[in-house]
Amino acid sequence: METIMDNSTMEFVQQQTPSTLISTIQQLSYWKIFVTFICIVLVWDQISYQIKKGSIAGPRFKIWPIIGPFLESLDPKFEEYKAKWDSGALSCVSIFHKFVIISSTRDISRKIFQSSKFVKPCVVDVAIKILRPTNWVFLDGKAHIDYRKSLNGLFTKTALAQYLPSQEQVMDKYLQKFIEISKENNYEPQVFFHEMREILCALSLRAFCGEYITEDQIRKIADDYYLVTAALELVNFPIIIPFTKTWYGKRTADAAMKIFEQCAQMSKDYIAKGGKPICVMDAWCKLMHDAKTKNDEDSRILHREFSNKEISEAIFTFLFASQDASSSLACWLFQIVADRPDILEKIRKEQMEVRNNDMSTELNIELIDKMKYTNMVIKETLRYRPPVLMVPYVVKEKFPVTPNYTAPKGSMLIPTLYPSLHDPEVYENPDEFIPERWEEGSPASEAKKNWLVFGCGPHVCLGQTYVMITFAALLGKFALYTDFEHKITPLSEKIKVFATIFPKDDLLMTFKKRDPITGKVFE
Repeated sequence: METIMDNSTMEFVQQQTPSTLISTIQQLSYWKIFVTFICIVLVWDQISYQIKKGSIAGPRFKIWPIIGPFLESLDPKFEEYKAKWDSGALSCVSIFHKFVIISSTRDISRKIFQSSKFVKPCVVDVAIKILRPTNWVFLDGKAHIDYRKSLNGLFTKTALAQYLPSQEQVMDKYLQKFIEISKENNYEPQVFFHEMREILCALSLRAFCGEYITEDQIRKIADDYYLVTAALELVNFPIIIPFTKTWYGKRTADAAMKIFEQCAQMSKDYIAKGGKPICVMDAWCKLMHDAKTKNDEDSRILHREFSNKEISEAIFTFLFASQDASSSLACWLFQIVADRPDILEKIRKEQMEVRNNDMSTELNIELIDKMKYTNMVIKETLRYRPPVLMVPYVVKEKFPVTPNYTAPKGSMLIPTLYPSLHDPEVYENPDEFIPERWEEGSPASEAKKNWLVFGCGPHVCLGQTYVMITFAALLGKFALYTDFEHKITPLSEKIKVFATIFPKDDLLMTFKKRDPITGKVFE
């Protein structure tokens, strides 16, 4: 009897379910279906976040469903970043489809930098469209290593020595320009944020492209590069829509790379005729040219004829890597030194000593190597106000970041640099500016693992020697030939985040002409 009832019940259900289901669906309005769908999506968004979050620090729930803290990220604040770093060794947020994990300790950050098996640089979603998918910076594994071998020789001290004369011309030109701008404003302090970006762009482009790039082209790229920076904000839409930040950024990048392609061909022609390298492009073309007659493994890599397009993309990557970071360093360096007359006086004294009081002394690598104190000031500025706070990576496969947490594939993993550079166990009074902490043999100089300004591992910055040489030359020249003053405001020491970091008041300064021998200031 029980079996008969069960079979009857089953038959009834089988007969009734389809019609009942259809009837139920017919009774549902499109609005109810839409609301049900949204509810499912919202619930899954929270569940997915909980699964990925695991035990690491972060909001218990996504307060803003789907978008997460997107609105806050449009106006990033240093204080909010610092609170996130202080919340735990690993913390997280989730914005739209992207789950972001932030590392705030030295050892975990180093592990991320060095784990090319699990992660690769990603900048931001839209970067691959702006910098182009074929760009070497997006290569991985052996392909990246081989390509990098062809670039390493461009930033050795020997190579950098060849670029200094053209860079010195740029420094002299802008030194006079800064004085003239100040004079026109009756030497009243004014915003120099934009001028610092322009001089650093000009220095980079002259070092990269030599005389192949014109003054008008340099000015155009310097003026427009701000659009590229805006397009590559940490949080942005991955789709390029006309007349948006990303659209303007891509147009600017494409125009600049077109100029670099033309410069690359001129450089190839110059080197083929036996010309002596005076810029990065020349040095690269010379390496390719010389490698054709060699037969060792490295030469075979260099032997490949890099196209003008490839060279242009690499040069734009150098500009991308240097422009915002070097502009940040320039702003903080001039502000910090101007606010500390004792430090400025020591720099001037050293600059006179290394030149033996002879202002006709040629600016060269040997001279810069003698600028011990000037270099300590630059290094302390990089520690005190590191231009780059975080470096985004994407997880290629599940990555056991710690024994207790595995980063999921596809998530963004961000090693942070600031905490390791302000570690009180390594840097005594880390929030004070003390150049002397970098004296040879000091605890700071020996703490190599904490020095993450330029990253570490396979993607360590190619240009770190270039940065130190260029800024020693720049600061030394301005210290000798100008009297620069900074107007301190309540926002001067506050940090503004715009790709890199800048003073919140945009650097209020004035420059006057100075006689390096007598110290006399002219108005």
